[in-house]
Amino acid sequence: MSAGLGRRAALRLGRVALAVGFGLALWQALVWVTGLPHFILPGPGRVAQSLVDNVAMIAVNARFTIQALLTGLAAGVALGVLTAVQLALSPGARLMVRPLLIFAQAIPIFALAPVITLWLGYGAGSKIVIVMLVTYFPVTSAFFDGLMRMPPGMADLSRVMGAGPLRELWHLRLPQALPALGSGLRLGAVYAPFGVVIGEWVGSSRGLGYLMLLANGRAQTDLMFAALITLAAFNLVVFLLIDRLARGLEARFG
Repeated sequence: MSAGLGRRAALRLGRVALAVGFGLALWQALVWVTGLPHFILPGPGRVAQSLVDNVAMIAVNARFTIQALLTGLAAGVALGVLTAVQLALSPGARLMVRPLLIFAQAIPIFALAPVITLWLGYGAGSKIVIVMLVTYFPVTSAFFDGLMRMPPGMADLSRVMGAGPLRELWHLRLPQALPALGSGLRLGAVYAPFGVVIGEWVGSSRGLGYLMLLANGRAQTDLMFAALITLAAFNLVVFLLIDRLARGLEARFG
């Protein structure tokens, strides 16, 4: 069994390596075909060299971005779960709060980011709040929909057995809604990087988004690509971990 798992893991890694190699080859081919100067489109070798030369600076800024992203994502998920549960338990909350959530979701985060930065400053707090906001709504919406989609047979059984709202939520609604929560977590993992980068672009003195703006202003395109690739690699790891968690929820409760 362990040998089979090892072979599957090796096959998966081989596919990833093949996809990465193909992408790098396309990138290099684009550089050769277009003949663009390196300060407009650097090749993968030049970007890799910039990553090595500036590893300490990239690491310091990446630490700031990663901490803000993970903290905001965790806060958004926790707040989204609590809000969805409250909406499912309280018809009054659905009447009063849900329209406000829909209205707030219609406001672009680009419009809110400068205001949040003005209120909370250029530090990590504003970035965490922005990430929390962009992850909060998809988690709340997906989990709430899952909590409210209990099969009719289960709803009838709950009424016959005389289960109260809390017992019905814990024993019937919650297990049925966990796959929906997994979908919300996937969306949150996709949106969270946008939130942290937008926050750093609006106002920051640290972070990968700040480093990208700094490198762009100095025409250091290779450094800008190095910071971008670092951010993309971390985001991919976060998404894969959350996707694995979501698949586990779907396999167990779906």
